[in-house]
Amino acid sequence: MDGEADLVRRAREGDRTAFEELVRRTARMVHARLYLETGDVHRTEDLVQETFLRAFRSIHQVSDPAGFRAWLQQIAGTVAIDAWRRGSAKRRAEPARVMLENVEAPGVEDAGRAETREKVREILQSLPEEYRLPLTLRYLDGADYETITRQLGMSGTSLRGILHRGLQLLRKAVKQEIPHESS
Repeated sequence: MDGEADLVRRAREGDRTAFEELVRRTARMVHARLYLETGDVHRTEDLVQETFLRAFRSIHQVSDPAGFRAWLQQIAGTVAIDAWRRGSAKRRAEPARVMLENVEAPGVEDAGRAETREKVREILQSLPEEYRLPLTLRYLDGADYETITRQLGMSGTSLRGILHRGLQLLRKAVKQEIPHESS
């Protein structure tokens, strides 16, 4: 977090370069948080952009520069809730009109993989909060240890312990929730 508080102070004073550096340092964290909420990579990308736009517009409200990441996570959560509400209102207001002949049905294998991936994401989302974000950053976003420790502000030793315990919980839950077919 070297200089992050200074970057926040500079961004509050209107320094765009400082804000861009904050975005670079926190983008993966925000992406992982929102992906857990949506399960859709494209939707997540839109919500990440909206999160940073809102953060840029209200950076002056950050009273404690050390709390920037928590403040940003709160904005991301609000953005996800707002998007869900907009989607719910749209579904109620406009019934979907899909031409069946234009819809390509995925193969059984593709559908099974997508269903399994969605189930694993749901299981991951149900894990205790301390494990969700590190596991998502590492195994869904493919972030390396150094990036994750920087994003989450923890030591490498702490991260390894959290990932190990989180993977144990995830594996146990997956074994219980997703039946494996015998070959």
